[in-house]
Amino acid sequence: MKVLEERIRQEGLILSDTVLKVDSFLNHQVDTQLALQIGEEFGRIFGHQPITKVLTVEASGIQFAMAAGIALGVPFIYAKKKKAVTLSEKVYSAPVHSFTRQEDYTISISQKYLGPGDKVLIVDDFLATGAALVGLADIVEESGAELLGVGCVIEKSFQEGRGLLEKRGIAVHALARISSMAPGEVHFIDNANTEEITKESAGC
Repeated sequence: MKVLEERIRQEGLILSDTVLKVDSFLNHQVDTQLALQIGEEFGRIFGHQPITKVLTVEASGIQFAMAAGIALGVPFIYAKKKKAVTLSEKVYSAPVHSFTRQEDYTISISQKYLGPGDKVLIVDDFLATGAALVGLADIVEESGAELLGVGCVIEKSFQEGRGLLEKRGIAVHALARISSMAPGEVHFIDNANTEEITKESAGC
């Protein structure tokens, strides 16, 4: 998705060879028009499949899952990281380790909203280590629903997340795939022909 790559190039803050901040337009302050474009792109990619639910985990995946749900014409569900006192019914749950925050937490989804017969698309903002997405995949499996694919806005392809998901037979599509990065530059993989292209980031 060229418009997304260009925004990363222009506005992304590359703090190290593993840390990218996009909080000016994606996951703190959100460019709503870009978020809708992202949803439309996921709709284009996955729209031929009989998806009934879009699934994400709070909080930074919510806007993209909602946009994808709008594009696909289906509801979206977000897994909660802390069980609310109002969530008294039975839940599906999975443990997740956050490498960004260096903490463990449990994600949960009410069994009322996911079950056998559902065809699920998982959407999230980042794919890096894949821990949260593996947790969501575990929940889908526990529910008896069918996971049709994973869509990520940005993938750090040099980390292990894609490999973990593909080993489970899960189809993964990322809109911007980063093969490597360092302060001042970011290298993308061209989704169209899988040849690596280089983008030099400005102002990082």
